[in-house]
Amino acid sequence: MNNEDMIEIKNLRTSFSINDKYYAAVDDVSLKVKKNEILAIVGESGCGKSTLATSIVGLHNPLKTKVEGEILFKGENIENLNEAEMNKIRGKKIGMIFQDPLSALNPLMRIGDQIEESLIYHTDYTKEERKEIILELIKKVGIPNPERIARRFPHELSGGMRQRVVIAIALSCKPDLLICDEPTTALDVTIQAQILDLIKELQKETGSAVILITHDLGVVAELADRVAVMYAGQIVEFASVDELFENPVHPYTRSLLSSIPQLDKNEEKLHVIQGTVPSIINLNRDGCRFASRIDWIDKNEHEENPTMHEVSTEHFVQCTCYKNFYFKDGEI
Repeated sequence: MNNEDMIEIKNLRTSFSINDKYYAAVDDVSLKVKKNEILAIVGESGCGKSTLATSIVGLHNPLKTKVEGEILFKGENIENLNEAEMNKIRGKKIGMIFQDPLSALNPLMRIGDQIEESLIYHTDYTKEERKEIILELIKKVGIPNPERIARRFPHELSGGMRQRVVIAIALSCKPDLLICDEPTTALDVTIQAQILDLIKELQKETGSAVILITHDLGVVAELADRVAVMYAGQIVEFASVDELFENPVHPYTRSLLSSIPQLDKNEEKLHVIQGTVPSIINLNRDGCRFASRIDWIDKNEHEENPTMHEVSTEHFVQCTCYKNFYFKDGEI
């Protein structure tokens, strides 16, 4: 791990206990996020994106979850920390924006009190100093009348305003790493754009590293520096955002990009990826995990034990099936 890396994940495997047997939802994932960088993790629902995020901050039930591998945050393996030690990092050094602000916020607490919680736990500010910081944070995330909003309860705010409050809480202690788990889910397009601009602006201002988890490739193009494409618990492609959009290689990445409407193309039908992401119980863990969804590609084109290949500088892809992949029925 070099000085530029904020976090390095090595061979992370997160497994859940189902009927007394463990099944991996995140399976042997390795990646790095640099300082001042936004790394996007993309994929369909069920690919393991959110499980990866909650594994980093240690939010799984230890009685029903097994986490293996290393999570090096600023050089320290936080996977070995106990709950009390992890509590000192959560909220202070690592902030998280959850995808559903209504369930992330306490419905019985006023907004100002919820923002203040982190400040009480992690800082030595006086009551007056905390009040000033709370109002400043509410204003910084673009909510007018901060004093009035601080006295409100979550149900009295719109979805976009609740999400801004969640961002204010995540930023309250100026974390080194910010994890955004689907931060614009269920928001209308205009509010989505405002939230994305806000995250980008605050990231530049604080210099923090950001892990952005999303299934929206438009969001990725707007915000990310690098992209990890995730499928069935594994990273299948990793590249800079420009490289990924200009030269997608893995069949899954190409399929995702082809399923997006293009303004410059007059196409009657969008590409549909056949099948669904298999559940962690029914997942065939032998060979290429995407093989069943591109069954027109000969099985000999897939590796028995898929590995990552560097196809160009800092551009990695899993399995050799990309070499002979094509869209059937003349799709592009």
